[in-house]
Amino acid sequence: MGKVRTRKVKVYAKEIIERFPSEVSISFEENKKLVGTLLKGQVSKKLRNRVAGYLTALAKKLEEKQKKES
Repeated sequence: MGKVRTRKVKVYAKEIIERFPSEVSISFEENKKLVGTLLKGQVSKKLRNRVAGYLTALAKKLEEKQKKES
């Protein structure tokens, strides 16, 4: 079974990945810093970490997809 993520987490993550695809990485710590700077004052620590985790998962999926296509 997968993790349950709220709509807000998915919306923030998809918006970030569309606007800043080159800055999103497979490292949770780097994504946490990115989310912290982009959404400063808008989100709590808990929400920031959830968005960063979801970004990391999406980045890993995209990387796997690109490896399979090559």
